[in-house]
Amino acid sequence: MRKIRILSWNVNGIRAVHRKGFKDWLMGDKPDILCIQETKAHLKQFPKDIQNLDDYRLYLSEAERKGYSGVATYTRLKPEKVENGFGISKFDSEGRTLITDYGDFVLFNIYFPNGKMSPERLQYKMNFYDSFLDYADALKEEGRNIVVCGDVNTAHNEIDLARPKENEKISGFLPEEREWLDRFLSHGYVDTFRELNPEPENYTWWSYRTRARERNVGWRLDYFFVNQEFMDNIESAYILSDVMGSDHCPVGIDIKLED
Repeated sequence: MRKIRILSWNVNGIRAVHRKGFKDWLMGDKPDILCIQETKAHLKQFPKDIQNLDDYRLYLSEAERKGYSGVATYTRLKPEKVENGFGISKFDSEGRTLITDYGDFVLFNIYFPNGKMSPERLQYKMNFYDSFLDYADALKEEGRNIVVCGDVNTAHNEIDLARPKENEKISGFLPEEREWLDRFLSHGYVDTFRELNPEPENYTWWSYRTRARERNVGWRLDYFFVNQEFMDNIESAYILSDVMGSDHCPVGIDIKLED
């Protein structure tokens, strides 16, 4: 039996989190795979000492716009194939998606769009959601196991944020965003953390304002999803709320696979 530890973290700027001890944390934890979102940097802007880490390959999806979006995957396991995006330029140009195929499963590292800026961005977010679902479903229909991680930018249910009533008209907890997550799960996917952890007050993002993290007034925006058939391989799912450096904290799963 093999075990694989995968972590996901919206770092809110790789250069900023690097100054706060990112390398020491990563080399201390040593996950098999780390997916990070909102890098806000092209490869040449990554601090040099985290471009070539022992044991890790680094893959990036960069936004065309500088200092914006971006995802990266550090992996100790060699993927069979790596893809950037869904093949749709209006989404891929923002550097939001890395897809690494490990044979036993296909891993999506995604920084889903934020819809708060304008009605147009909310529509962009909803269109991105749909395009992602089409892409994932096509792979699932081929019999592939799917693992999806990242900042989804939506809290699914009232249990997933501290102040649901006050935020029901705010993007991130709008009815249409929450309904999309219902639809996504109805296609045969599982929210690994919520499946294994029914307790309230488990959040992954806290506003920098008003000492929200100190008071645990947060939102659960960061997820690991898998297809239903793969759920038996998920040994545990967790939130690493004690890891500092960003307004988000890392989330993770432990996978067990037959040799």
